[in-house]
Amino acid sequence: MIFTDSLKSNFDFKAVYRSGRSKANKYLIMYIKENDLSGKNRIGISVSKKVGNSVVRHKVKRLIKESYRLNEDMFNSGLDIVVIARSNAKVACFCEMQSALLHVSKLLHILKV
Repeated sequence: MIFTDSLKSNFDFKAVYRSGRSKANKYLIMYIKENDLSGKNRIGISVSKKVGNSVVRHKVKRLIKESYRLNEDMFNSGLDIVVIARSNAKVACFCEMQSALLHVSKLLHILKV
């Protein structure tokens, strides 16, 4: 991902949960918060054990990451983004996941128009 880094530390995830805005749909919950990095987004993806075993969780995580990567240029910059997969996400195909990611992003008004 060209314009994006990863959120990795628990402290960063908690900061986004605490002071960020959130929206949800059938497959995803998304939290966003402005960051201090100029022009860089940071994304963190969380898939709990409620979604499925490790194979299913990894598949869902790859679908979310690829959906974001392909549409990365549509997102505003300077954001910390945390995407949480709901248990329905295990049955979603790539096009449904991509549609869900863009839908939640539109609800949060973080897409360039």
